[in-house]
Amino acid sequence: MSHDSTAAPEAAARKLSGRRRKEIVAVLLFSGGPIFESSIPLSVFGIDRQDAGVPRYRLLVCAGEEGPLRTTGGLELTAPHGLEAISRAGTVVVPAWRSITSPPPEEALDALRRAHEEGARIVGLCTGAFVLAAAGLLDSRPATTHWMYAPTLAKRYPSVHVDPRELFVDDGDVLTSAGTAAGIDLCLHIVRTDHGNEAAGALARRLVVPPRRSGGQERYLDRSLPEEIGADPLAEVVAWALEHLHEQFDVETLAARAYMSRRTFDRRFRSLTGSAPLQWLITQRVLQAQRLLETSDYSVDEVAGRCGFRSPVALRGHFRRQLGSSPAAYRAAYRARRPQGERPGDPEAPVSHSGPASAPAGLPGHGPVGPVPALLHPERESAVPMQSRRQAAGAVSLLPGPRSGS
Repeated sequence: MSHDSTAAPEAAARKLSGRRRKEIVAVLLFSGGPIFESSIPLSVFGIDRQDAGVPRYRLLVCAGEEGPLRTTGGLELTAPHGLEAISRAGTVVVPAWRSITSPPPEEALDALRRAHEEGARIVGLCTGAFVLAAAGLLDSRPATTHWMYAPTLAKRYPSVHVDPRELFVDDGDVLTSAGTAAGIDLCLHIVRTDHGNEAAGALARRLVVPPRRSGGQERYLDRSLPEEIGADPLAEVVAWALEHLHEQFDVETLAARAYMSRRTFDRRFRSLTGSAPLQWLITQRVLQAQRLLETSDYSVDEVAGRCGFRSPVALRGHFRRQLGSSPAAYRAAYRARRPQGERPGDPEAPVSHSGPASAPAGLPGHGPVGPVPALLHPERESAVPMQSRRQAAGAVSLLPGPRSGS
């Protein structure tokens, strides 16, 4: 799943400076970056596939700092270009950054700022979003990154509208993607934007990947606490909430367990996670319901009770708002797709994570659930309406439910 910002048409209207060329793609590498993520734009934009109907790009691999650049497995890379080569590129891709807590080199940030000012399209894959944020290019913009790092991105850069649900976000002249494979999705999207569906489809066939995936990161979440939460005293309250989702409790209960007033708790929770506690709690109850629908034979009414909803009506309303289908329709679609012989609740049964291209209508994805907020900084939702940023017709709605009791 991706979304486009309402600001995209205005951003797309910006013109490149005279020395930059649209077909030139610069990939900015840093020491310590993972080799898989780093190789994605090199493979997409650096190999001549004109025989397959894929227009050719000119690739410039640039070192973002003094080399050699060390990467996964102790390999050392020597980039053929330095930062000066970025001045020729119409697109600049940052495929990864070595640390979500350390600042990138100022020289590289300056080069990215200049490129953006001169009309270049700036792309951050996975942790590369942290480099774009450090350069100030994501201020007041929608963005995404790997769901595991999304809380950290939201906390370190509070002006960024972080959405950990998306595979990638296209905001016109600045684009970001989630982890690893989502980088391929975004690169294919760039080819599609530049040269159309046919070229992107031809490239996808060469790469043996779906030309366009629907769904988002929500199917890949796990129940581990985000790194930023784990070291905070509030982590104990969050962990308690996750273990007691079957009970009917509200945010006031959590605030009392934290020995805080409701107002103080709301402020501390937002500061820690980037999400309002009520929205987070409703999301966790829906995710728990999703899991029970997949792994048990409980009725929808029983699922509602086991997830702490006050009534089945509350479950159905929140479930539809977050996952785009009713609980019953979700279960039916999931079971239609489950391998033959797999029983609900069977601990030995494999969980499929195959792409949703083959999924029945109404199945927004499945798998483990986790505590990552459905939308970080939700108070900015009204400034950039989510529906206006959806790209494909029929995309599953993942909007959080209204601020009402669960």
